[in-house]
Amino acid sequence: MTNHGETTGSPENGDISGRGTGPRTPGGEDDGQQVTLRSPAELADALPYLLGYRPEDSIVLVALHDKDGRGRFGGRARLGIPANPDDWPSAARQLAHGLVTGSERRGTRPEQMIVFLCHEPDRGESGRQVKERLGPLARALRLECGALDIPVVEALCVSDGRFWSYCCDDEGCCPAEGTPMGLPGTSVLAAAATYAGLQVRGTLRELRARLQPWEHSAGREQEAALDAAGLALIPRILDAEGRCEVAEETLGLAGRLLGRLAEAPPVPGTLPADLRDDELLGHDEAAALILGLQDRTTRDRAAGWMEGDEAGPALRLWRALARRCVGAYREHAAAPLTLAGWVAWSTGDELEGREALAMALGADPDYLFARLLHQACNEGLDPESIRRCLRSEREDHGRATSDGPAVVATEPRQRDGCEAPAAEPANPDPEAVPSPRRRRTRAPGTGGALSRRLRTEGGRPGRRIPHPRASAVSARPAVDGGTCPGGADEGGTRPGGARPGTAGPGAGRRRGASQPDARTGRRGGDGEG
Repeated sequence: MTNHGETTGSPENGDISGRGTGPRTPGGEDDGQQVTLRSPAELADALPYLLGYRPEDSIVLVALHDKDGRGRFGGRARLGIPANPDDWPSAARQLAHGLVTGSERRGTRPEQMIVFLCHEPDRGESGRQVKERLGPLARALRLECGALDIPVVEALCVSDGRFWSYCCDDEGCCPAEGTPMGLPGTSVLAAAATYAGLQVRGTLRELRARLQPWEHSAGREQEAALDAAGLALIPRILDAEGRCEVAEETLGLAGRLLGRLAEAPPVPGTLPADLRDDELLGHDEAAALILGLQDRTTRDRAAGWMEGDEAGPALRLWRALARRCVGAYREHAAAPLTLAGWVAWSTGDELEGREALAMALGADPDYLFARLLHQACNEGLDPESIRRCLRSEREDHGRATSDGPAVVATEPRQRDGCEAPAAEPANPDPEAVPSPRRRRTRAPGTGGALSRRLRTEGGRPGRRIPHPRASAVSARPAVDGGTCPGGADEGGTRPGGARPGTAGPGAGRRRGASQPDARTGRRGGDGEG
């Protein structure tokens, strides 16, 4: 699938981790302030503060741990509600097992669970009907948690401004018509969160909107600019020397645009700020960057703008580029979305980082860099280890550029916890030979050293070659495997083969290949983030 939006219930549409996915909650284990929740109404009101945003069309599991005889919130897991009820049992199993596994990995198995089902009524449907329709899903979740010897102490359906309990049928506290939700921000927990300086964002839909491709008339102009840039850049990228020149031009242009964004005065509000950033980028500039970032060595070097004064403008630039991956070029959004997710996570915004990385996997489920980062973010790893790798690569490139190609490392090395990969075979894999029955082709070429340092499985060299729609080529000569100064051959871009280039950005993805889920290891079909 090429649209990097969310498909409800897809494998990449979820947060599964053994720890909280939102901001630190008042009353948590590391917070001296204690907030006690005593009723289903208070639990329903607490959900946005537990996640850091207001969930829509979601299954949410919250783990409880016993502490001195009182329940303490633990990890949270969220998954979109599958549209097909036949998928509900497997979704319940994935969510429950994923949350418990993540908690056990950190040495704290949950003692109890709370289930939330959040879904707004369809046209002509009432909230009570939503509650009844989702009853089998609630039962599936309770059965899966029970099979793990973890009882569900409360299961709530939140819909149309009301909530219902699946565990209580007492009309006195849980009437059949539902209980109205309190006004946002009026509960004890809301007051405590405000006092602690915590904020609840809007919905995930609003967050994703900042990264979605344009749908207005300017998208046609941007697509034409991408076509023109592809015709100019592809012959140079296919040449080893020209590829290095394109890489330097791409990074130079990105640096100038970062300065332009940094100098722009701040604008209040996310939508006005995004519109202003869009105005600061020309169509030709965006097209050159989008295509240039398809080279993975270039992308890894761009990922070095991840901290300090560079991080803010870099995140804005990657968001803006993702919005410009329009029409037939939507798959190309995997690179800027991955960079946006990485910078967001690196600067402490796990929510946007996770969503951007999931959207990158929606644009290209085989994008190894996004998959590795998404898994690391979900598992709660410290991004500092990745920052060390990127700083090291940045320093190496600086020395190689100043001293000449003789200083480029030719032996594996280990530094700051970053293990260098083994040398790659000189001959490309036979799979790299283009198949005449496919429009998409494979070709070895430069890739990023970071992805190879992060991955643990073997692979083959490869990278995407951006192709304009005007190209009718169905088979291309192999690309020379040389690298720009400071780069290294990427050992593999996905399990099972190199990332193919495309005869046209809209060419169909290979079907029938099952992809491993980024969080639980479960294998599922291609899905959107």
